[in-house]
Amino acid sequence: MRAEIQSAVAQIEKSLDLIRQRLGWETAEHRLEELNARSEDPELWNDPEKAQKVMRERQTLADAIDACKALMQELDDNRALIEMGEAEGDAEVVGEAEQALLDLRERAAQKEIEALLDGEADGNDTFLEINAGAGGTESCDWAAMLARMYVRWAEKHGYKVELISENPGEEAGIKSATYKIIGPNAYGWLKSESGVHRLVRISPYDSAARRHTSFSSVWVYPVVDDSIEIEIKPNEIRIDTYRSSGAGGQHVNTTDSAVRITHLPTGIVVTSSEKSQHQNRANAMAALKSRLYELEMRKRTQAIQEQHDAKGEIGWGNQIRSYVLQPYQMVKDLRTGVETSDTQGVLDGDLDRFMAAALAMEVSGKSRAEAQAED
Repeated sequence: MRAEIQSAVAQIEKSLDLIRQRLGWETAEHRLEELNARSEDPELWNDPEKAQKVMRERQTLADAIDACKALMQELDDNRALIEMGEAEGDAEVVGEAEQALLDLRERAAQKEIEALLDGEADGNDTFLEINAGAGGTESCDWAAMLARMYVRWAEKHGYKVELISENPGEEAGIKSATYKIIGPNAYGWLKSESGVHRLVRISPYDSAARRHTSFSSVWVYPVVDDSIEIEIKPNEIRIDTYRSSGAGGQHVNTTDSAVRITHLPTGIVVTSSEKSQHQNRANAMAALKSRLYELEMRKRTQAIQEQHDAKGEIGWGNQIRSYVLQPYQMVKDLRTGVETSDTQGVLDGDLDRFMAAALAMEVSGKSRAEAQAED
């Protein structure tokens, strides 16, 4: 077996070891049997919320076990094919099996990263909020580019995207927008995108064609389950209705249907600007509940967060990624050091490499400098 293939096999085995470890492989199938038995109990559905939680856990665990077994079987099958092909001098069989192992290495690495998504809210849907920084039209246009990038990423992964609210820029782009991304592990994947994103380019709005630097911020927070109790007292919120900005013509809202909720103790403000005021109230309350939950989660990990903030690498308000379109092409994550010259691919939603590296760094608890020092 060639050295490259031996290395690929070793990497696949390493990924499988981590996946099995995160699953608790020794007891995973026993746990699945318990969940199967509970799902068949008619009395379970007396409490629909509890039943749905059990069914979600059952499906997630079953999918993870099946995926791990499939990877293990594919590894064994292709190793056997290589041995057989080498014994019979069949170069075609060997070549096909080796390519299959190289492909398997990539898929196993992806599943390894997914196995790390076991945080308290990682499996949840998520809200994604984008705000333009100072800089007028330039920053508003950059915010719109970021919104497109994340929508493209979500669609490529089969996630459903709902626009909750949008505040358009005066000349172009958007001042702010909030999306709800619906799908398995949406929050787990996107949570590392919170921070300030910097764009350097030749401005299409500058008649002198000068280079401009623009900033926009991204904030990601999980959609919380109904089972998580977040108390919101009526006397702690202010609800305002207003006329939202429409697209013009027949699409302009003619009633004060948009809703803004302000949580007075924290100063958190959420908005929703769909056509139905009733739906807007529900959307805004859901967003507020999620924001308060995310705030509580951050309090729990404040000590760890402060350590990272002191290093200037992670933390809301800090620049996390730079997108340079001029004078050269480069997107670089300032936390992990991951970079690519395929700027158009990134702006079209090719973000997995950045998310995976940030997630792995978060789970390991090591900064880029610390990881490099160990190598």
